[in-house]
Amino acid sequence: MTPRAAELVSELGRLLLGAPLPMSVRCWDGSRTVVDGAPTLVVRHPRALRRLVYAPGELGLARAYVSGDLDIEGDLFAALGFPDDLPSRPELALDRRALARLAGPLLRLRVLGPPPAPPPEEARLRGSRHSLGRDRSAISHHYDVGNDFYRLLLGPSLVYSCAYFPEPGATLEQAQEAKLDLVCRKLGLEQGMRLLDVGCGWGSFALHAASRYGVSVVAVTISDAQAGLARRRIADAGLTDRVEVRLQDYREVDDGPFDAIASIGMAEHVGHASLPGYAARLHGLLRPGGRLLNHAIARGPAAGPDRPDPGSFLTRYVFPDGELQSLATHVQVLEEAGFEVRDVEALRRHYALTCRSWVRNLEQRWDDAVRWSSPGRARVWRLYLAGSALAFERHRTGVNQLLAVKPGRRGADPLPLLRPDWSRQATSDDRRPGAG
Repeated sequence: MTPRAAELVSELGRLLLGAPLPMSVRCWDGSRTVVDGAPTLVVRHPRALRRLVYAPGELGLARAYVSGDLDIEGDLFAALGFPDDLPSRPELALDRRALARLAGPLLRLRVLGPPPAPPPEEARLRGSRHSLGRDRSAISHHYDVGNDFYRLLLGPSLVYSCAYFPEPGATLEQAQEAKLDLVCRKLGLEQGMRLLDVGCGWGSFALHAASRYGVSVVAVTISDAQAGLARRRIADAGLTDRVEVRLQDYREVDDGPFDAIASIGMAEHVGHASLPGYAARLHGLLRPGGRLLNHAIARGPAAGPDRPDPGSFLTRYVFPDGELQSLATHVQVLEEAGFEVRDVEALRRHYALTCRSWVRNLEQRWDDAVRWSSPGRARVWRLYLAGSALAFERHRTGVNQLLAVKPGRRGADPLPLLRPDWSRQATSDDRRPGAG
């Protein structure tokens, strides 16, 4: 007798998790299983299971979801979060022996066949890892999706990094403005200073620093789409005399020194082997006594060694060649480059709130998101941001702001004796020349 597909899916789920699948299942053959109050796993085509046979783990599941062969109805966060509630969080991988035991049912349901092609949204990079050319391709894969898509996702601020919520009820726009101002205050920006914005995105931080603090900004990105829109926004704000946007890698900047450097959400793209060179480069571009603000996502304490997983969903679809390091690694690299790390602030809970806000933006305008990117790309971002929110909420991933100083002349110190209350929003008096 041919088995029902839903029963086979439930068995595959049990093998993946080491526990019963706590989700309802609905399959292409009309079969279903029901778990009251649980989200529903929808398997639209046998190809979804075939993807799991050829990539028996996270990658196969991701390919099935991105392609639309697999879907989730109901609470996406509950569907992605239940493995954390199991006694031992599974690795989401099937061994070949488990699959072999299910060969008969897989054959009878016509699941087996040639390996399906990966969805077109999967990254395919060439060249030496973290070379200038390959890094540009990796950045293009993630950021050159379409400015309309990112406006929808991020909201009017166009800030694609962790917001800073001054209170739980703050809007995303209020929280992003608070983050931009927090960075300015930590850097001690004053009118007339020269600031380098490394990985400037669509120019939001450069705009904030130039308009609110009167600094001169060199903003660099290697994304064509970001550079083009950032230049238009700066021109519209009448700030072309204060902000220069360059389509340039930070390794190519050679016109220091700068009074301050901000690197917000960029170090994740550098790679473990290149981090010492990154820190040394920024140290060389900063004047003695200048401040560096390095804002970066960090691997959680239980995440294992600082090395990328080539088979992960994030590596294949979201951040190709991206590598998360531990907080300890970031501190060590900055210190070995000659910086003195003066302050560390963990923003993990803020990033969970930020990611949930982005998911809401995406889901509320889903049809527009699909129209301005592709069905697969919109599904990549929905899965990525929902999973990221859970990772931050459950301590698997963190994000930190490190304030570091390049030591100056003996006896001079650019920071006050006591730690300032940087969390306080700046007033117009705080932004007057000489304040900070």
